[in-house]
Amino acid sequence: MNEPQKNYTNGVLMTLSVIGMKWKPLILCHLVAGPQRPAELKRVVQGISAKVLTDQLRELERDGIITRKVFNEPPHVEYAISAYGKSLVSVLGMMVKWGEDRIDFLQSNGDDVQLDYRDHEKYDI
Repeated sequence: MNEPQKNYTNGVLMTLSVIGMKWKPLILCHLVAGPQRPAELKRVVQGISAKVLTDQLRELERDGIITRKVFNEPPHVEYAISAYGKSLVSVLGMMVKWGEDRIDFLQSNGDDVQLDYRDHEKYDI
C-alpha cells in the first residue's frame, strides 16, 4: 500500500496522490451510483484484479474518500463514497465530460474511436 507523501508542489499532485491514475477514478465513478459490494465493483471495473481492487479500496478508505460497512445478515461488505469523498464527485464529473468531449473531437477529425456509454448526466456538473 502506498504511504502518503508529506510535501506537495501543488494541489494537482495532492489530488493525484488520492485518486491515482487509473483504478481509483473508475472505482469512484461506479460508487457515484450508490454503495456496492466488492464483487459488483470487480465486475464493472473491467480488467482489475481482486488484489488490486482490495488495495485500492483500502487506500480510498484510509484517505477518507469511501466508507466500508460490514453487514452481519447475510454477511457482506459494502463500500460507498463518504461525505468527504463527495467533494470529488464534481472533479470526476468534469473528467467524464472532458473525456466524452475528447471522443467527439477525435471522431469529428476522422479517428475511429468509440465510447461504450455516456454517463456525465449522473454528475451534477
